[in-house]
Amino acid sequence: MRTHAVFLTGAGECELRDAELPPIGSSEVLMRVEASSMCYSTYKALKLGAEHKRVPDNIAEHPVMTGHEFTGTIAEVGADLKDRYQVGERIVIQPAMGLPSGYSPGYSYQTYGGDATYTIVPDFAIERGAILPYESDYFANGCLAEPMMCIIGAFHANFHTTQYVYEHQMGIKPEGNLALLGAAGPMGLGAIEYALNGPYSPRTVVVTDINQDRLDRACKLLPPSLLEGTGRKLVYLNTAGVENPTDLLRLQTGGAGFDDIFVFAANDKLIELADAIKAPDCCLNLFAGPTDEEFSARFNFYDVHYESSHVVGTSGGSRSDMEEGLDMVSEGKLNPSLMITHIGGLDAVPSALKAFPTIGGGKKLFYTSVRMPLIAISELRNRVAEDPRFTGLADICEANKNVWNRDAERYLLKHWGTEGPAVGNTHELAVSTLSES
Repeated sequence: MRTHAVFLTGAGECELRDAELPPIGSSEVLMRVEASSMCYSTYKALKLGAEHKRVPDNIAEHPVMTGHEFTGTIAEVGADLKDRYQVGERIVIQPAMGLPSGYSPGYSYQTYGGDATYTIVPDFAIERGAILPYESDYFANGCLAEPMMCIIGAFHANFHTTQYVYEHQMGIKPEGNLALLGAAGPMGLGAIEYALNGPYSPRTVVVTDINQDRLDRACKLLPPSLLEGTGRKLVYLNTAGVENPTDLLRLQTGGAGFDDIFVFAANDKLIELADAIKAPDCCLNLFAGPTDEEFSARFNFYDVHYESSHVVGTSGGSRSDMEEGLDMVSEGKLNPSLMITHIGGLDAVPSALKAFPTIGGGKKLFYTSVRMPLIAISELRNRVAEDPRFTGLADICEANKNVWNRDAERYLLKHWGTEGPAVGNTHELAVSTLSES
């Protein structure tokens, strides 16, 4: 099977290639990828190359497929799996396999990644529950099941204690005070919506950022009015230039402090702010993964001993976390598409990945059957002069507060989906047998 896929070839180097996949094994599945979204974690893999803990040392000789947030349909089923999967079945991929190596799709394998037209889901991934059924025909939210899984997993990973009992109560404190710091970006939006509609019902949710445009967008999409009449409140605060942000944040809790704090940027000052606003038995979650192995910040360990303060860090999530997110999407409690600010075709992935830190905005969504540069949803109207097809797409998005949606996806696939990505020569993949214990 021929595939068009983006491969990581070295630190700072990736490219779109036309490659021939090997035949699938009896316990493998060939997946037609419909859409893939881009994560900052993939940029970190690009930046570090073989120095990244999930990227193999030999990527120069054996480049790996990028992309770990993806959804699609089953194109072929191995002989031993025909009682479990059907051709045409829509699926999403849970990439966190819990392997000792830390390897996962999008970082580690030549034939298993989401930035591709076709990819092979190997037997060891299937054994670990990598394939989840996806009932919806709206592929964008299927891609975003992975980031929502990470958010849900983080909320479940926080814990609290009762003095002298020595048992952890897992999850954020029900009806507690929750602070989301540096959280007006895409993952922050997912966390806000989960805080509003998830199982914990915090009575106070305070969201901070230093970018007013991002805060304005978050407030527009998830306004404080959503909690009117519930006895709960949602507050957005711009802490840029605030002389004493500690007092400002504590004021939102009547001086009590926060029971749970999530930090969405690996910034020492933000962590130290979190330390200053915590309540007794507070759980601080460093959600943002640093790239600097020496990253550190001051933290009050007197409070760790006497006030039961604790710190956790989370990355990824479990199958049950992803299932919870998918269920909430199907029930209308979550709309992960709020995260999306840019769309494009598979051919736009390499340039977008290399420029990722400078692009700004939220999630970048790519359709593998589409050939299109990366375009901000808010800029679609400005593209009409060069391509009249953008008129209908802009109309659909503007009618939905410029939030990507099922109608927009269908329009895009109808009007652009027959074009294949522009690639160079075919590459024969020197693939060794994939195996993980």
